Amino acid sequence: MDAEHGHSPSEITRRIGAPPGRGLLRDAVYGGIDGSVTTFAIVAGVAGAGLSPFVIVALGVANVLADGFSMAAANYSGAKAEADNIRRIRAIEERHIRLYPEGERREVREILAQKGLSGAVLEEATDAITRKHDKWIDLMIEGEYGLGGIDPHPLRAALATFFAFLLAGLIPLVPFLLGLSGGFALSAVVTGMVFFAIGALKSRWSLSAWWRSGLETLLIGGTAALIAYGVGTLFHG
Repeated sequence: MDAEHGHSPSEITRRIGAPPGRGLLRDAVYGGIDGSVTTFAIVAGVAGAGLSPFVIVALGVANVLADGFSMAAANYSGAKAEADNIRRIRAIEERHIRLYPEGERREVREILAQKGLSGAVLEEATDAITRKHDKWIDLMIEGEYGLGGIDPHPLRAALATFFAFLLAGLIPLVPFLLGLSGGFALSAVVTGMVFFAIGALKSRWSLSAWWRSGLETLLIGGTAALIAYGVGTLFHG
């Protein structure tokens, strides 16, 4: 979501009433970088060992599908565990509100006091929040446990990771799939471009300059590739 937004009453109501959460940016960047790095690492390692392009393609495609699915499954499990934990805490707070309403009211008052409210305003805000059961629990989840109010979406996170991994992971294999001469050099060039492009795109959601973020990601991916190529040369027979 773009940080620059309108401030008309309707825009504020719409935006605050339906916050987007962290979205799928992290999952897509994570999958894209890992897909391109691991696949090109395989390309570099196999090329360093002097094996045939067929072996490169076979191992590369196997990596894209298997490792991509593995990453997506792990991301799904992590996001689901996070969502399950939020549901567990919500059930705890519902029970506490039912059994210890005054204690929970005091917790609301303390949370709001730490946000800068005091005096009559603090009491009025506490009364207003505790009159709305769901809002009361939402505030407790955020203020007492430090968890966001937007539940994660495990399946969306997994799909974003998998397809980003698949797309970025196939790019280093394109020269070999097309049977082009100088396949390794072409693969290195296009993969380097992918590294840089992912980093440059990532800068849109950070304070880093696009070229700095691009070079940083290129350095990370290039280092992994050099290590893999170096290991591969050890097995060059």
